[in-house]
Amino acid sequence: MSRPNSAIRLNKFISHNTKYSRREADRLIEEGRVEVNGKVVTDLSTKVTEEDKVKVNGRVVKPKSMHEMTVIVYHKPKGELVTKKDPQGRRTIYDSLPKRFAHFVPVGRLDFASEGVLLLTDSPRIAEILMRSNLERVYNLKIRGSITHTMEKAMQEGITIKGKKGAHEKSRIDEMEFAPFFAYQILKNESNYSKIRVAIGEGKNRELRRFFGHFDREVLDLHRISFGGISLNNLPKGKTRFLTRKEYDDLHAFIKAQQEMIYREKNDKQRNEE
Repeated sequence: MSRPNSAIRLNKFISHNTKYSRREADRLIEEGRVEVNGKVVTDLSTKVTEEDKVKVNGRVVKPKSMHEMTVIVYHKPKGELVTKKDPQGRRTIYDSLPKRFAHFVPVGRLDFASEGVLLLTDSPRIAEILMRSNLERVYNLKIRGSITHTMEKAMQEGITIKGKKGAHEKSRIDEMEFAPFFAYQILKNESNYSKIRVAIGEGKNRELRRFFGHFDREVLDLHRISFGGISLNNLPKGKTRFLTRKEYDDLHAFIKAQQEMIYREKNDKQRNEE
C-alpha cells in the first residue's frame, strides 16, 4: 500500500526543495511568481503535496529525496551567532561559511559563547527531523565550582527547574524540564573549577547553561564534540567538511526510521479518532 502524501504549506514546500527561505517563498507567492498545477497562486495559506506540480519563476520545483540532501559539519568557534543576520552587527556563522553554503540551515544552535560541532543541511525538512530527535549530543564543559552529589542525582534522574539562571537575558521561559542525561563523566572536580563530559538527547535553548546555573555553577566553556555520532574529526575552527559515506548511511537509516515512526503514530491517531 502506498503512503498518502500529507499536505504542507506552499512556502514550506518551496523552502524544503529550493534555496529560498520561507520568508523569501512568501514574497514570491505574493508577487505572483508561483504556480500550482498551472495556476498562479497568491494565497499564503495554500497547501500542496508532492503530487502537485509547483513552479517558481517558471521552473518546476522537484521534491528532494532523502538521498539528495547534503549535510556538512562546521566547527563553530566562540564569538559567532547561529543566525543569518544580527541587528547588533555581531559576527554570524554565515560570515565564515563558504558562499556555496549560504542557503544551508543549521540543525539546532550553539550560543555565542559556545563552540564545536554544528551540522547544516540544504534540506530544512531534514534539519527539523534532526532537531526534534533524541540523537545523542556530547559536550565537554568547564564550570566554576565543584560538582556535587545533588547535581549528579539530577543528571541521573532528571529534574524540573524554575528560574532563568544561565538563560539568555531575553528568554521568556521560566521553567525547563530535563530528562536524565544519557551519560556523564567527571574529568576534574575541584572547588575552583571542574570539567565534565555529558551526553544528552535534547537540544533546548542554553539547556546545559540553565541546568548548571540552577546549582549556581557558571559554565565557563562549552564545546560540543559530537552530534548523533558525527564528530569534528580534527576539523579546525571555522572550517567545514562533508559527511563520510558511513555517516551518511547512518543518517539515512535514522531518518528513515524516524519517518516510519511518524507515519505509524499518525495512522494510530487517525484510527483512535475514528
